[in-house]
Amino acid sequence: MASTGKMDVEIGVKSHADKFFEALRDSANVLPKAFPNDYKSIEVLEGDGKSTGSVRLIHYGEGSPLVKVSKEKVDIMDEANKTFVYCVIDGDLLKFYKNFKSNITVIPKGAGSLVKWSCEFEKASEEIPDPHLIKDFAAKNFKELDDYVLKAY
Repeated sequence: MASTGKMDVEIGVKSHADKFFEALRDSANVLPKAFPNDYKSIEVLEGDGKSTGSVRLIHYGEGSPLVKVSKEKVDIMDEANKTFVYCVIDGDLLKFYKNFKSNITVIPKGAGSLVKWSCEFEKASEEIPDPHLIKDFAAKNFKELDDYVLKAY
């Protein structure tokens, strides 16, 4: 039986929580513009890409270490609590993990914010490592998004 697990990372950013969450919420437009090396495109297949039930098809760029294509469904988009939960429903990641769900929460902290990212996963087999590459990619993206938000918003 494959094992399940959870990983977390917290990143302090300089951006105001409202602005940072707004950029995350609009990631289908923001990420390919801000990080063309990491995101070739994010196509909205269902919904508006910003609300619960939306489905997005992500084509990753050269900067993505493991995954080149991913289809994600937005499970929760809670603006009041600045929480964004999505699960991977198709794509490269599911070769390694039977289930993969991420939760991002942006918490106001002084003039900046604390970004909490966590994922829950079920490995396709015991040989598959924990998703450290994905955690590191998320952390890198949050730091880069912070720089982008500070300049663009």
